[in-house]
Amino acid sequence: MIRNANQTVEPEATPPEAPGSDEHIAPAPRVSIQAFCETVETAAAIQAAGEDRRLGKAHVKIQMGGATAAVEAYRSSPTPNVIMLESESRGESILASLDSLAEVCDSGSRVIVIGRHNDVTLYRELVRRGVSDYMLSPVAALEVVRTICGLFSAPDAKPVGRVIAVVGAKGGVGSSTVAHNIGWAVARDLSLDSVVTDLDLPFGTAGLDYNQDPPQGIADAVFSPDRIDTAFVDRLLSKCTDHLSLLAAPATLERVYDFGAEAFDSIFDSLRATMPCIVLDVPHQWNGWTQRTLVSADEILIVAAPDLANLRNAKNLFDFLRTARVNDHRPHYMLNQVGVPKRPEIKPADFAKALEDQPVAIIPFEPQLFGTAANNGQMIAEVSSGHRTTETFRQLAQLLTGRAETKKSRSGLLTPLQKLLKRQG
Repeated sequence: MIRNANQTVEPEATPPEAPGSDEHIAPAPRVSIQAFCETVETAAAIQAAGEDRRLGKAHVKIQMGGATAAVEAYRSSPTPNVIMLESESRGESILASLDSLAEVCDSGSRVIVIGRHNDVTLYRELVRRGVSDYMLSPVAALEVVRTICGLFSAPDAKPVGRVIAVVGAKGGVGSSTVAHNIGWAVARDLSLDSVVTDLDLPFGTAGLDYNQDPPQGIADAVFSPDRIDTAFVDRLLSKCTDHLSLLAAPATLERVYDFGAEAFDSIFDSLRATMPCIVLDVPHQWNGWTQRTLVSADEILIVAAPDLANLRNAKNLFDFLRTARVNDHRPHYMLNQVGVPKRPEIKPADFAKALEDQPVAIIPFEPQLFGTAANNGQMIAEVSSGHRTTETFRQLAQLLTGRAETKKSRSGLLTPLQKLLKRQG
């Protein structure tokens, strides 16, 4: 909202900092954004930002002409939720343009100004007049994403939850077991309220792994889209521990579970509003909603076994996600069930070379430990709290939630890889 020049305001804020590429940025809601640019470089950056997953629900429109075009456009049309205005002019000219825009701008619109001059006096005057933010050009796409999303994250609001998607490169590689144990570690070791969401509706195992048999779960939400809100979804959660809840799959074949690409969006949005951490157990299938789930997640962990099919599929996932998430760091991957007796395996070094990245963890093949946990409805930490795999899941939880000591824990996760490479070298 743009204020008249004579209105009083609170003390001004300090200029914004440059964004970090690994910063957790909460997605923007369904809002309309219109940008009026004077340079093709700025238009291109905003266009790229509009393709970012965190602005996936926003409607972004870009046109050239700067403030003059904006004033002319809104003489006969309502203003959007966010107006981005680029100006290469000096301070007085920018302020005059804002005065003209204020005459035709709706009171609820938020304005972001993009300028070339690093002028503290100008910045303070813009803030005094109600401008939401001032960005120095040239702007980067991620900086635009951060600024727009920041408009809808009040400083005193509860943080939007971080979504962690765990998916197998191939069926049967243990990605569900990994997801469930990570969710357990997030809740137990980090004391972070979290929910494990089992998205394998016909064959999900989260209920078995947590020894839960809830009467309701995610199917009740996805088949009742008109009822979804935070209160409704909260009633569907099954309490596992003080910090861990489960949104279970029905694991029945009474229905056919065909969904549209956006079927789970409102469920995830409701979980984000109430839970700091959401772990998604994504089934090994490729359709509109699984693709959308992975692309929109904050963190992705691909679980692979050391064979050729897993290597091919993991690389395909890597390549797709890096293209679809250009402003995010690359997904993580780990190797599971390593060291099956008499089974030829692809070395971790070959995985690292093909994927151009090291695995964040290597979990050895231990059928006694994992079989006991599965049959008892327990987590690995409950069966053997001091086992090295328990520590691996704790470190994965730290890494994927962005908690303290991430760099240190990531280094620790690579230790099994270094040992294995040394043995195989």
